[in-house]
Amino acid sequence: MKNNKFIIQFLIAGGLVISTFTACQKDYFDINQNPNSPADATVVDLLPSAEAAIAHVVGNNFQIFGGIWGQHWTQSPSSSQYKTIEQYSPAANDFDRPWKALYADALEDLVTINSKVALQPQNANYGACAKILEAYTFQLLTDNFGDVPFSEALQGNNGLLYPKYDSQRDIYIGIIKLLNDGLAMINDDPTAIVPGQEDLLKLTAGGDMSLWRKFGNTLKLRVFLRLSYVNPTMAQDSLAAMETNGDTYLGAGEEVKIDYLNSGGNTNPLFAEMSGLNKTQNLVGSATALNFLNDNNDPRVDAFYSPAANGSQVGIPQGAYTLPAGTLVSIPGSITGGNASTAASAASAVAPVKLMTGYESLFLQAEAAARGWLSGNAQSLYEDGITENFVSYGFTSADAATYFAQDSILFPAGTPEQNIRAIITQKWIAMCGNQCDEAWIEWRRTGYPDFFSESVNSIIGAGHYPERFFYPTSEVTRNNHFPGQKLIYEKVWWDVN
Repeated sequence: MKNNKFIIQFLIAGGLVISTFTACQKDYFDINQNPNSPADATVVDLLPSAEAAIAHVVGNNFQIFGGIWGQHWTQSPSSSQYKTIEQYSPAANDFDRPWKALYADALEDLVTINSKVALQPQNANYGACAKILEAYTFQLLTDNFGDVPFSEALQGNNGLLYPKYDSQRDIYIGIIKLLNDGLAMINDDPTAIVPGQEDLLKLTAGGDMSLWRKFGNTLKLRVFLRLSYVNPTMAQDSLAAMETNGDTYLGAGEEVKIDYLNSGGNTNPLFAEMSGLNKTQNLVGSATALNFLNDNNDPRVDAFYSPAANGSQVGIPQGAYTLPAGTLVSIPGSITGGNASTAASAASAVAPVKLMTGYESLFLQAEAAARGWLSGNAQSLYEDGITENFVSYGFTSADAATYFAQDSILFPAGTPEQNIRAIITQKWIAMCGNQCDEAWIEWRRTGYPDFFSESVNSIIGAGHYPERFFYPTSEVTRNNHFPGQKLIYEKVWWDVN
C-alpha cells in the first residue's frame, strides 16, 4: 500500500487537534518515543488524538486487509494496488504504518493521560477512557499480530528501548486488567468532570460516562468470547460474574464510532487513502459476500455495495484480478468509505469508522447465550442483532423480520454449535464494509462463515488462508528482542479452528 502523509484534523472546543501519520520520517514512530511530546499536552488534547489514531488504523489499513481476507471485497481487475494482499503475500513494511500509529501515537497518548491523571484525580474519567481504549488497542494488536510488546512497551524513558514480546495469553490477562481498572475509575457523580466535545467517539455527549461503561463491558464480553475455544471455563465464569454484577452492554442505536467531515484532512481514512491514489477504485465486491446477500434476498446489498455498470449487484471470485478490465462487478457502497467514484465522493468522505456497534454487542450476547454463559434467549438476541444492523443502515424492523423469517436465515433449532454458526455468519455479513477486521478475526476464531473460497491467485499453497499479519519491518530490523517473523498462515493463540 502507498506510504504517504496523512493529517486528520478535528475542530473541538474552539481548538484544532491534529494527528499526523508519516512514513517518510525514519524515526517518527519509534515505539518508545513520540516526537509530538505528549507530556506537554493536556488530557483534553490527548484523548481525541488517540481516538483519531485508532480510528485511522481501524478504518484504513485494517479495514483493507480485513475486507479482502474477510471476503467482503477483492482486488479490482482494472487496477493493481492490493494484488499482493490477494496473493496472501503482503510485504512486512505494509504493516509499519499501522503498528507505529497504534504504539507511538495512540498508546503513547493513552499512557500519558493516565500519568497525568495520577496527579490530577479530578480527571479520573479521562483515565477511565484511556484505560478502555488502551485495552481496545492492545487487543487490535495481539489479535492481528499475535505476541506483541506489552509489559515493556512504551517505556523508552525508563531505558527499555527494545521491549520484549509477551505471549498472547499474558496480553489477554493484561487487557482484562486494563478494562477492570478503567471501569473502576469511572466517576458517576453528576458533578464529576467528563470529556466534552473533544471526545470524538461521542460517548459522553449526554454529559455522563454511561456509554463508556457499556463500551468497556462490551469489550470485556468480546475478550472473553475470544477465549471460547482455548479457555472456555475462564470465559464462562467471567461472564457469569459480569451478569451477577448487573453489567450492561451496548444496545440499539449505540455505536462507538467517529464521524468524518467532507473537508481536507477530516475525511474517512479509507476514502483518504483512495484520494491519495487518484481515486483509483481498487476495491470491488467479492462473490463470497455478494452471492450470500443475493441468495438470501437481503436488501442490505444496496447499502453495502453500489451496483455494477449494468445495474446488477454482482461480485467476482476472491483474488480474480486477472479477469479482463471492465468485468462487471459491484463496488463498495459509499457508506463504507470505499467508493472512489466522483459521484460518491461526498458520501464516502463522511462515512463513519466504527470501533464497536450495538449489533456486534447483540451478536456477542447471542453467542454467549447459545453457549449457556449468559441468560437471555439466543434466538431473540440473534434477531435483535440483525434488526439493529438493518435499522442502522436505513431499513426497517419489518424488513429485518421478513429477512430472518426465511428458512435459510431462520435461527436453527439445533445444537449450540449450529446456533453459533448462524450467529457468526450473520455477524460477518452485518459487518460488511464497516467492521471488516473484526469480521475476519471472528472467522479465524470460529471458522464461520464456512463457505470462504481461497484466492484464485494465492501463492501460499492449497488449503492455506491468511491467519495473521506479518510483523513490520521496523520491528524486524530495530528491536533486539524480535522473536522472528511468522508465516502468514500460522495461527494465533486463540485460533484453534
